[in-house]
Amino acid sequence: MASGSGNPHLALWAAATGLSHGEIARRIAAAAKAKGHRQISPDTTRIRRWIDGEKPRPPVPVLLAEVLSGAVGQTLTPGDLGLTDPGPVLDSIQLPLLTEAAAQTLAGWTQMDLVLNRRDTLKLAVGAPLILAAERMLGGTARALSSDRKGFDADTVDALEEITAFFTKADASKGGGLYRSAIVAQLAEVSRRIQDGVPASLRSRVFATTADLAALAGWVSHDCGRYANAQRYWSYGVYAAGEARRHDRGVEIVTRMSHQMIYLGRPQDALGLLSVAAAKAKAPLVRALVASQTGRVHAALGDERQADRYLGEADKLLADGPGDNVPEWIAYFDAAEHAGARAVSARDLAGHGPGRRSASVHFDDALALRKPGFDRVRVMDRIGLAAALFDEGDAERGATVAMQALDEAVRVDSGLVTSRFNTLLDAARPYDTAVVDEVHTRAKDLVAARPTTIAA
Repeated sequence: MASGSGNPHLALWAAATGLSHGEIARRIAAAAKAKGHRQISPDTTRIRRWIDGEKPRPPVPVLLAEVLSGAVGQTLTPGDLGLTDPGPVLDSIQLPLLTEAAAQTLAGWTQMDLVLNRRDTLKLAVGAPLILAAERMLGGTARALSSDRKGFDADTVDALEEITAFFTKADASKGGGLYRSAIVAQLAEVSRRIQDGVPASLRSRVFATTADLAALAGWVSHDCGRYANAQRYWSYGVYAAGEARRHDRGVEIVTRMSHQMIYLGRPQDALGLLSVAAAKAKAPLVRALVASQTGRVHAALGDERQADRYLGEADKLLADGPGDNVPEWIAYFDAAEHAGARAVSARDLAGHGPGRRSASVHFDDALALRKPGFDRVRVMDRIGLAAALFDEGDAERGATVAMQALDEAVRVDSGLVTSRFNTLLDAARPYDTAVVDEVHTRAKDLVAARPTTIAA
């Protein structure tokens, strides 16, 4: 029975081959016979039924993927062809490397996010599936089929660039809690327009901005504890960067995926992602970001030698300067951001050998270097500084800095910020003073008041 809605993924890929339905049927029969499946011999009508939504039985989906893969020159899976159930298709962070089909998948993710509004709808990708997906997206080349070019014009792209820039600045200043739904809704509208067609003259701008928007949607989703949603938006961001021929942009997004793995306590997955990113990174500032993040992961693992190696590599790359015409999407990574990475690394490496600079000194460096407009990360630095001071025995200054952080944090709606307060409370626990008690009370009240901190 056909589904009624058809199978647009299969229709698009079948069209991409340039083969007639009869020729596709002939090749499937030949492939089946070669594998000993002599009973499989579809005809033109059967191919049409599959495109109309009928689901073929195994092993036909695998055979069909094999035949179409050979015809289009890239590896396809039954999932790429829409031949698995809707749940598993959306439950993977893999995207079909076809413009319209990828946009359809993105639309499905945003619909599940906005309509169902649940944190447990999608599964988090970890381990080999996560790393292999990132590697495939960074190395993939998409193709478009739509003959219509009605989705965008120059004014529309101008507006998309402006709204994406606005959301990016708002997130850096106020956190992701307030803006997340609006950003995801904007991404849903972009996915619809991409399916309507992108003019060749605007293609690079459309997909470059879409990569920025998807990266932001991923980040604010991560900030709100919607980790599986974040992975999917980041996956599309890597894909869109490839469509725009801005592969370093895709590398930067993969570092965001690695950041999430660190946050969720999966440092080996983070290293796997960063290995993929390092192999693709070209621009010095992007290479510095990857090195800084890699050093941070090794610090989380307690590997002081490797942490120092990669953090030092980032130092050298940053010392050469960012160069001219630094894109906005990487401009945030500067001496302040790297100082923040060094601070967190020093905190993780506390007790690993004498003579290291204390974490509080690095947090002081980061705070002194932070530019205006990055209020969320400034608050996170201040919370980190307070926790480091408690760890280092300077409870009086730690309490003072903690109060400053609490005063600033009420203006930021961010799960990342409030989760940092849990670290602060742990560091302050050994101290039994009136001011530390007040820090505990205010921090607990703030965490309780932020629904964005609930884990997926």
